Amino acid sequence: MTKITLVTGSSRGLGRNTALAIARRGGDVVVTHRSRADEAEAVVSEILAMGRRAVALQLDTGAVDGFASFSSRLRAALDENWQRPTFDHLVNNAGHGDMAPISGTTEAQFDRLVDVHFKGVFFLTQTLLPLLADGGRIVNISSGLTRVSYPGFAAYAAVKGAVEVLSLYLAKELGPRGIAVNTVAPGAIETDFLGGAVRDTPDLNAVFAGMTALGRVGVPDDIGPMIASLLGEDNRWINAQRIEVSGGQAI
Repeated sequence: MTKITLVTGSSRGLGRNTALAIARRGGDVVVTHRSRADEAEAVVSEILAMGRRAVALQLDTGAVDGFASFSSRLRAALDENWQRPTFDHLVNNAGHGDMAPISGTTEAQFDRLVDVHFKGVFFLTQTLLPLLADGGRIVNISSGLTRVSYPGFAAYAAVKGAVEVLSLYLAKELGPRGIAVNTVAPGAIETDFLGGAVRDTPDLNAVFAGMTALGRVGVPDDIGPMIASLLGEDNRWINAQRIEVSGGQAI
């Protein structure tokens, strides 16, 4: 049976790349977006062109009060498009960056980071557990910044660290259902994260490239295919792991 993967925040960036990589490996995808339905539908069109199935659903991962409605819409989409009550893989990817020193971090910045990157991941996963098939997979996206520090990312890295701990507990509690849970921690990547700072600022790009053993920063194609591979049957025994995909950053 074809596997169905829900990738949050998959209308752009790493989420988009992950969704397309999953489709290339023969999987079907539920694409989510917060506000850009046009970008999400473009991803769906690319997946359909590969001969796979895909749908796009709106989801704000920072708004817990909308999760019950999303679950109902997801259930309806699964029934309509796959004639199934469940999906197989959940990739908690959606997120944003907010760079500020500890002394300058506002409560609003902090709360939004917690809401999107930790509270949202916790309660969205909780909400979707009845729809996640036994024997399924969860991948939570963290950051290389939980292992090494870089000025301005204290709050962001802290909430990502919380997600890494959550992954361990999910792996333990969901083990009886045969559900494996892992964390993928990318290093610096050329996306529109922080307004495309790493991609579009040569000096910053050079700083991170100089910190990396392979001598460059990452690109989305370094991450999406790795996540798709992790979801494959060849990697069914990997569980409760933090897997850094950074080209050897700060080693």
